[in-house]
Amino acid sequence: MKPTVIALGFFDGVHRGHGALLRRTVEVARQLDATPAAFTFDRPPKEVVTGKPVPLINSTQERQELMERLYGIQQVIVAPFDHEMMTMPWEDFITELLVKRYGAVHLVAGHDYHFGHKNAGDPALLQQKCRELGLGCDIIPKVEIEGITVSSTYIRQLVKDGELERAAEFLGHRHCLSQTVSHGFRFGRTIGIPTINFTVPDHVLVPEKGVYVTRVYLPNGSSYAGVTNVGTRPTVSDSADVSIETFLLDFDGDLYGKRIRLEFCRRLRAEKKFDSPQQLKDEIEKNVAQTRAYFRETGEV
Repeated sequence: MKPTVIALGFFDGVHRGHGALLRRTVEVARQLDATPAAFTFDRPPKEVVTGKPVPLINSTQERQELMERLYGIQQVIVAPFDHEMMTMPWEDFITELLVKRYGAVHLVAGHDYHFGHKNAGDPALLQQKCRELGLGCDIIPKVEIEGITVSSTYIRQLVKDGELERAAEFLGHRHCLSQTVSHGFRFGRTIGIPTINFTVPDHVLVPEKGVYVTRVYLPNGSSYAGVTNVGTRPTVSDSADVSIETFLLDFDGDLYGKRIRLEFCRRLRAEKKFDSPQQLKDEIEKNVAQTRAYFRETGEV
């Protein structure tokens, strides 16, 4: 087995702070001719310990895709956070799991990383154990923007509030959702504005209800501007279920069954109920014009 350099963390959002860990991991792996890897869990440890759901920025698969696409991580280890993992002594987490099972020769962790039973392991103990075992170890200091520590907790609130441009500053990339396109409610087709539908996975945060400028990336690497509605479609439905619907500009084709990535760029307005389908269509056309203007500004036409 090829040796690994492993970044340690949950990596929700794969933000700029995580990016510092992942870049260092890839750098050391290149020096050692090792595989750059990341070790994470299938669910938040806090959720398992407290029994309270933790709304996340990304699904597990999205975290994996972001680490690979943005930072060049070649192996993402997604371990189940079960009873065995929860009760594992911190020393065994390093020696039995990371070293013996996954071939770690160097570990990279954040300044606030805790691990092992009852979170007994901390950065100082990690460094100490690595020295004993002859492993390399880097502890990455916190990353700040405008005096605010970059953290998943802070970014979750920004996403929840619909502040997607500010969220992108802290993430280092646009907030995104990736999914296989499903058949949804077909009202859009009846007013000449066909949409693609996203279903948000359980425990993944939905941005504040409203209409957003978005960019949609297709499996072949091409991308299209989009106008996305997050909400309950009050003009055409009495349902309280929140959906995410995107109208792709200048696209003609069938995406059903294909995995696409939806990136949120800017919130245009709150969701509102219109008096007629025609009023809704007029407003969407106005949002389309705003979206085209946005991408002319960014040079992504």
